[in-house]
Amino acid sequence: MDSATARMLADYRGWADRLTFEAVAALPPGEATKQRPTLFKTIIGTLNHNLLIDQVWQAHIEGRDHGFQARNVLLHADLDALWTAQQAMNRWWIDWCEAQSPASLAEQVRFRFIGGEASVMTRGEMLLHVVNHGSYHRGWVAEMFFDVPAANPATDLPVYLRDAARRPPPG
Repeated sequence: MDSATARMLADYRGWADRLTFEAVAALPPGEATKQRPTLFKTIIGTLNHNLLIDQVWQAHIEGRDHGFQARNVLLHADLDALWTAQQAMNRWWIDWCEAQSPASLAEQVRFRFIGGEASVMTRGEMLLHVVNHGSYHRGWVAEMFFDVPAANPATDLPVYLRDAARRPPPG
């Protein structure tokens, strides 16, 4: 993976999260915390899971213990606090990508899954997993919008790329 692709993926993740959190904030009161028949119980629970997994992979990349024993920990019950934490995490990924080279992205990192099993992945593969994982669970959140009912935002990569191409260059 090259550095530009890594940065694009991190930017995409932040863009998609922003659209999702804005849409969740616009739902009728109580919908974000309403119990639903899904693994993480609520929209907030599912978004918390995304943040937790981001923190797990950040720790793997940094070579430290993440401290989590489960994937369903509620880190922030409040949507605003969760969004603040997710924005900080997304900024970390963007900044981290800015500092990477093709060689550093190809470096292999040994880690343990939350269940304890040892594994190894490159830093670039870890980033790709974080982006894919976020997309996967934003899909779960989008599915819960149908239960409200409410329209969910389009957070697909092609939509991001189209919108990014329309933005004027920084400067």
